[in-house]
Amino acid sequence: MVRFKTFQSKTLLALAAVAFVANVAAHSESINAGDRIATSSQPFRTQHIAEFNTPWALAFLPDGRMLITEKPGQIFLVTQSGQKMPVANVPEVLASGQNGLLDIAVEPDFATSSHVYFTYVEPGAGGRLVLSRATLSASASGATLVDCTAIWRQMPAGGGGQPGGIIAFDPAGNHLFLTVGDRMQPTGAQDPGQARGKLLRLNLDGSTPSDNPHATEGGVRAQTWTTGHRNPYGLAFAPDGRLWLHEMGPRGGDEFNLIEPDRNYGWPVVSNGDNYNGTAIPRHATRPEFAAPAVYWTPVIAPAGLAFYEGALFPEWRGSALIGGLRVQSLVRVGFRAGGQPDEVERWDMGARIRDVAVAPDGAVWVIEDSSQGGLVRLTPVK
Repeated sequence: MVRFKTFQSKTLLALAAVAFVANVAAHSESINAGDRIATSSQPFRTQHIAEFNTPWALAFLPDGRMLITEKPGQIFLVTQSGQKMPVANVPEVLASGQNGLLDIAVEPDFATSSHVYFTYVEPGAGGRLVLSRATLSASASGATLVDCTAIWRQMPAGGGGQPGGIIAFDPAGNHLFLTVGDRMQPTGAQDPGQARGKLLRLNLDGSTPSDNPHATEGGVRAQTWTTGHRNPYGLAFAPDGRLWLHEMGPRGGDEFNLIEPDRNYGWPVVSNGDNYNGTAIPRHATRPEFAAPAVYWTPVIAPAGLAFYEGALFPEWRGSALIGGLRVQSLVRVGFRAGGQPDEVERWDMGARIRDVAVAPDGAVWVIEDSSQGGLVRLTPVK
């Protein structure tokens, strides 16, 4: 989504677009935050609201209800009290390993359009990553996806896991961004003709933007915004308009990257981690032509989900990035120094793999747990 987890007005989106131009800055250092220790002392109380079968993503509607995806292939419309209404007309998905029903995002003008976007790996044809758009129709009697249309399909098809599939809308609400993992075929991340290891920009109908400065190449069929990514499972615009992406490294080297158009982030040529078999990968410092992460984690945290906090309930978090940690079973807060350099400032032990994080309209933070009995959990300040 360039991932607005909290509903934003078009006025705020326009202001963020101006800030984006004014505040883009290069980072002078990469910080390794892998040795930070999670604390069990939390500034929030947790409330278990509901349970789901391997929940993967959540997104808030303007009225405070949530859409939650389950990886096996279900979408639910959920109230903040935990009432769950299944959403009908969800396409069939290939649910295997890391693949299945993935992200969901609410169009910035949802109040007018009722459009939602979601990603999944479809059966057959080698398991393509698909981006679909639909109109959400909901009443007291039920909810369904209407006019559900696949607006982008991965080409060439297939691969293994690591699909990516994170959606985000730009600050003006005119385009969407989509992360595509390398699908366990690393060389595709450096191949301009393959939709692997890329961040793409599309029009809201899935077409290629007319201001695309590049010729559309091979099977990408969208504007390639950045390249050289591995397994990107977090994407969001910060309040100042800058775009951030995190991705899982191999054996070490999870990354938190400032996204700038046309940059190459190096995978698999460079990494701050090594291959799973122990063989070394050259570090970012050896190849300065590749963009280095602002923050990296060795040992890894396995980041999943990303939301920037601008709510009222936790004023000390304003402007921070909140990241779920699968490997470390934690919620991670990344703060920003005066010059814009990020660093991990807090890590809280949640006792479960955190798959996604979102901020409700009232400023409460919500997380989902990565489990066959994964909880939906609300975080509010300790009184």
